[in-house]
Amino acid sequence: MVRTKAAATGEAGDAIIIKKYANRRLYNTASSSYITLEDLARMVRENVEFQVLDAKTGDDITHQILTQIIMDEEASGGQQMLPVSFLRQLIGMYGNSMQALMPSYLEASMANFRENQSKIREAFEKGISATPFAAIHETNMAMMRAAADAFMPGLGKAKDKAPAKPAADTSGEIAALREQMAAMQKKLDELGK
Repeated sequence: MVRTKAAATGEAGDAIIIKKYANRRLYNTASSSYITLEDLARMVRENVEFQVLDAKTGDDITHQILTQIIMDEEASGGQQMLPVSFLRQLIGMYGNSMQALMPSYLEASMANFRENQSKIREAFEKGISATPFAAIHETNMAMMRAAADAFMPGLGKAKDKAPAKPAADTSGEIAALREQMAAMQKKLDELGK
């Protein structure tokens, strides 16, 4: 796939610019051709960087288009990837105090899954069904500890040393965050079963 020059793409760097017109048509500026959502899905699978801009306003609508691709994939009648329980939990996170943590957590989880995908595939091929999920669970626990440490230094290392006493005005918030993180981990464990 041909990539546009940085000068032609502005802040997107070497990403291909896709323009979406009011008639719902998508125009690939690199190939000077109209494309479909299926073409964009293929580009994602091929790790081709692109940015979708509203042709009239210039607004970045990449998130909306990627979400639309997921909706189309889930509704296509084929094998669905997102279980109903996961979708309910994800929707439940909107407006939750942990909402700000979710994008980076989900991104890290997916990156970890992709990095370990060959190991997981190999384990399934060998017929070891519990090993992949145990590895994912351990990684998820490590990421939760890292996230906790990033947002609340010292919390993720509580097992290694005596816990620091939080200030009186934040102890309730920390306790609530711990409960929410424990609930999230419990839900992740249930999804892994």
